Amino acid sequence: MSRRIGQTGNVYQHCKPWSPEANAYGRYWIDTPEGRRRQTVTLGQCHSRSIARRRLREHIERHGINSNEAFHENTGTITFSEQAEKWIASLPHRRRKPVKPATVRGWRHSLDRWVLPILGDRLLSDVGNGALKSLIDEMSAAGLSAQSIVTHSRVVKMVVASAVNSEGDQIYPRKWNHDFVGMPIVDPTKQNRPSLTKSEVETILTNASSERWAMLFALLAGTGLRIGEALGLRTDDFTPDCRVVSIRRSLWGGKEQDPKTPNAVRVVDIAEPLASRVRQFIANTTGYVFATGNGRPLGQRNALRALHATGLRIGFHAFRRFRAETLRRCRVPEDLTRLWLGHSKTSMTDLYAGGLAKDEAWRQQWCEQAGLGFFIGLQGIQNEVKIETKEAA
Repeated sequence: MSRRIGQTGNVYQHCKPWSPEANAYGRYWIDTPEGRRRQTVTLGQCHSRSIARRRLREHIERHGINSNEAFHENTGTITFSEQAEKWIASLPHRRRKPVKPATVRGWRHSLDRWVLPILGDRLLSDVGNGALKSLIDEMSAAGLSAQSIVTHSRVVKMVVASAVNSEGDQIYPRKWNHDFVGMPIVDPTKQNRPSLTKSEVETILTNASSERWAMLFALLAGTGLRIGEALGLRTDDFTPDCRVVSIRRSLWGGKEQDPKTPNAVRVVDIAEPLASRVRQFIANTTGYVFATGNGRPLGQRNALRALHATGLRIGFHAFRRFRAETLRRCRVPEDLTRLWLGHSKTSMTDLYAGGLAKDEAWRQQWCEQAGLGFFIGLQGIQNEVKIETKEAA
């Protein structure tokens, strides 16, 4: 690369002979998608021509002007798959909003399963609306849902946008035409959001293969915790009476990480029948609440296997939907529901009323009024709020 004509550059001044008091300048060629272009840089006052040459060489090396990566990006010879690998590798380590491993894994699946087999060998400069249309046509023919197509297509857009120059500007800016590419519109009413009924929760607790699994499933249904948050719980996260639990961490792939969002760092109140069972379950123990024999936290895959063994093949998010329905059915204030579920605030009024989260007596009053919505069964204690409907009447 550095042996290409003009690539090492030359230095000059606007006066002759060389003057230590005058500014020196450097000129060199850079590669752009439109071809090679002359670039000029000010080097400041240099005592001699050799010092100016050294400064120019340092500038060229510092900005990677002669690197193979810059050549491929600026001349459009980098492939989509090469840029995708650079992008996916940078996500967990970027300074601003690093991406969590679970999200990286999902995007990695999108690349490996659909995007790279169809677009991977294309030049990054050639991936535009036409290429995206071909990908969407393939996914539509394979019967993918509208949400899946939108999710995989979003990965394509992020990879193209991740190619930037030394100034941070996109090398291949795109104006995506959703009508042309045939991007489907996601209808929220047609999305599959499985929840649970009272009887299904009780069936899960009855059929759980051990007290440990029954306790985990009861805690998910009675609090709405995410599975990673529940598996990351330690005994000291609970207050002495186990009426309140603090969510400080999440677990993914056997490793601790911060909860999903800043709003996920929260306190969750627990109704007394469930709190009573938790007190007994964690009595005289320390460390992780749900742990293996050697004290290591349980894995999500094993937990999912135990859940499916109860006879219902659903995911853990169904417990969160069940809890949300229970709270909504009992007319729990919306800002309190968002607090317990770890959802974001939606208005300035929510921010103004944030102090209510510190009113423990008010929170626990609503927690007891809402109850669990199911018969816990583990102690024979019923804590279910009866809501009469017109059909029941």
